[in-house]
Amino acid sequence: MNGVPDEMTAVEIAEAGGPEQLRPVRTAVPVPGHGQVLIRVAYAGVNRPDVLQRRGLYAPPPGASPLPGLEASGHIAAIGPGVVGLAQGEAVCALLPGGGYAEYALAPAAHVLAVPAGMTLQAAGCLPETAFTVWSNVVQRGGLTAGEVFLVHGGSSGIGTMAIQVAKALGARVFATAGSDAKCAACEALGATAINYREADFVTVVNEAGGADLILDMVGGDYMARNLAAMAEDGRLVMIAQLRGIKTEVNLSTIMRKRLTVTGSTLRPQSDRAKGAIASALRTHLWPMIEGGAVKVLIDSEYPLAEATEAHRRMESSEHIGKIALRVGAGD
Repeated sequence: MNGVPDEMTAVEIAEAGGPEQLRPVRTAVPVPGHGQVLIRVAYAGVNRPDVLQRRGLYAPPPGASPLPGLEASGHIAAIGPGVVGLAQGEAVCALLPGGGYAEYALAPAAHVLAVPAGMTLQAAGCLPETAFTVWSNVVQRGGLTAGEVFLVHGGSSGIGTMAIQVAKALGARVFATAGSDAKCAACEALGATAINYREADFVTVVNEAGGADLILDMVGGDYMARNLAAMAEDGRLVMIAQLRGIKTEVNLSTIMRKRLTVTGSTLRPQSDRAKGAIASALRTHLWPMIEGGAVKVLIDSEYPLAEATEAHRRMESSEHIGKIALRVGAGD
C-alpha cells in the first residue's frame, strides 16, 4: 500500500479489568479486504461499549479487530477490491466493528461517510456511533414525528445530546433526565426541558405534559416500570442499554391497557447490510441537519491516544457532558 507503513501504534486491552488494562502497542497495519477501506485515523470517539469490552463484557463480533474503538474520523489511506464511490485521501468518518484506538483502522465501505461540511475531524470522530444509534432507534425504530413528546434518559451523554437535537429538529417536544445542575443546563441549552432525577420525579413531570409518546432509555433496571408509567397511550419505549441492570419486574396490564410498544436494539451485532442501510439514511436525512446547523456534536474533552486510560476514567466518572475524543493523528 503506497505511503502506508507496515506497523502502527495502537491501544489494546491487556486483559479484562480496569482502565489500567489499556496499553499502547506496536502492531501490524491491517490490509483492506473486499469492500473495505483503510482509514488513517485522526480522532476516535470513546463510548460505553469500549468500557464494557475492556471489562470483558462485550466481545467483538467474529472477524472484527480486538482493539477497542467503534468510530473514527480521518482520511482514506487505501481502498480494497470492490469499493466504489470513495477516493484515497478523502476526509471521512466511519462506524467501525472495532479497532478505532489505532493509527489505522479498517471499515466496511458501506459504513463510511464523508465528513459533514464545516465539521472538524475531532467532532466527526465522535459522530458515527452516536448518529447510527440515535437515528436507528429514535427515528427508524421509535418512529418519532413532529408534535410528539419525547423523553431521553441520560440527556447529557453523547447519545442524549444527539437525541435531543435530532428530536428538536423533527419538531418534537423534548424532555431529558440528568443528574446535576450543570448537566441539566446543557440539556436545556439544546432545547430540552431538563429533569434533575435527583430532585424530581420524571414520571410526574412528563405526565403533566400528557405522557411520553417515545422514550429512549439506556438505564434499564427499575426504570422500566417508571417508564411505562410515564408513557402516553400508544407510546413506544426503546431500550439501548441497561446501566441499572438487565432484570426488572413490570405490570403487564399497563402495557396492554395503554397499548404500549416495548422494543430495543444493540448496534454492533447487526449485519453489515443493516448498518449500511442506516448509513444511507444518515447521508440523506441527518447530514443535512448537521450541515444546516440544527445538530452538532458536543465535545466534553480530548485525550491523546497514549492517555486512553484517562479517557476511560473520565467516561466511568459519568461527569462528562457530550463526547470524549481520542486524538490519534494530526487532526485537521
